[in-house]
Amino acid sequence: MTNDRKVKVLHFICSTGFYGAEKWILALVNNQDNDTVHSELVVTKEAENQDLQLTRAFRELGHPVHEVPMSFKFDPRAVSALAKLLKDRQIDIIHTHGYKSDILGILAAKKAGVKSISTPHGFEKLDDWKLNLFIGMGCRTFRFFDYVAPLSVELCEDVRKYNVAEEKIEYIRNGVDLTSIQNRLPSENPARSENRTIGFIGQLIGRKNVADILDVFDRIAEDRPGTRLVLLGDGDARKEYEEYAGSKKHKANIEFLGFKNNPLDYLTTFDLFVMTSTLEGIPRCLMESMAMGVPVAAYDIPGVDQLIESGKTGMLAPLGDKDVLTECWQKLLWNDDFADEISRNASDLVNSKFSAKRMADEYNDLYYKVLSQTGALETGVMGG
Repeated sequence: MTNDRKVKVLHFICSTGFYGAEKWILALVNNQDNDTVHSELVVTKEAENQDLQLTRAFRELGHPVHEVPMSFKFDPRAVSALAKLLKDRQIDIIHTHGYKSDILGILAAKKAGVKSISTPHGFEKLDDWKLNLFIGMGCRTFRFFDYVAPLSVELCEDVRKYNVAEEKIEYIRNGVDLTSIQNRLPSENPARSENRTIGFIGQLIGRKNVADILDVFDRIAEDRPGTRLVLLGDGDARKEYEEYAGSKKHKANIEFLGFKNNPLDYLTTFDLFVMTSTLEGIPRCLMESMAMGVPVAAYDIPGVDQLIESGKTGMLAPLGDKDVLTECWQKLLWNDDFADEISRNASDLVNSKFSAKRMADEYNDLYYKVLSQTGALETGVMGG
């Protein structure tokens, strides 16, 4: 697609760390066509100790970054500050990520008179009724956006529950940044150690269901005492999971490494990547593992099933069935020929269907689609 003007897009996220949504924004921007789309980032600044690795990485890509101060969860002054930023930077489209940014972002977009797109990255049911209320409020803003662009078929179905007009839903399949992965791929398959390493990367929160990983690992280590489990990530359930790991017989073989800036470097050391989530979109960590040639095993849930065809691109067990999941781990860990075949198939799948370049091209088209409907492309009423 060729266009005479750049679209100016402001990505908005109320970031709490450097997880799936943050990495997704970087993957999108890193693979976009900079000749047609100019991207900027704005984040809320909510605490002095807030670690915004996303802003540093975004700047390293050569794009402007802004901060909006927030004194509390829904500070109305943030809406005014965001609307002013949209006008001052002559932004054409605000692209929001997350329930809080959806609420603040749509209010600012209406106030500034700019177009709006929301990308839901997944929905979570929590024990915290107040947080569930806020998430519900965010979801109810979807129908006021010009477009909502979910990352999976299941997320599209979730969006429809909030009375979003069908013509406003634009399904763009999730993608992973293959450029960073290709730089880490070994030139040849490394020799496997007899003592295998099982790995997990992700937020340590309730829906990740890490307790099941710990249970299955204890069974595996009973037969293979040299096996290790390495968990990367942080979250509000980390302490609970660490305490639970401490109750396991093979607790000495379990490592919680916390949040790491370079998780892909750790992926290369894993013989198996595992997840036991009860709810996902299309998990980025799973796509990265598959692209890196690390065999994967998980519970069979919506989103995950779009990546893993059991026995072909990974192994699936019914949700909550730890007996079957144990068998999956065993087969991938100690049947090397089978694991190699699975890894090749998985890598081929991600490279052909789940690349961030394909995803970025589709978002570029959506940005122009939004503006063409207002006549901005023809009249020249666009930013910069």
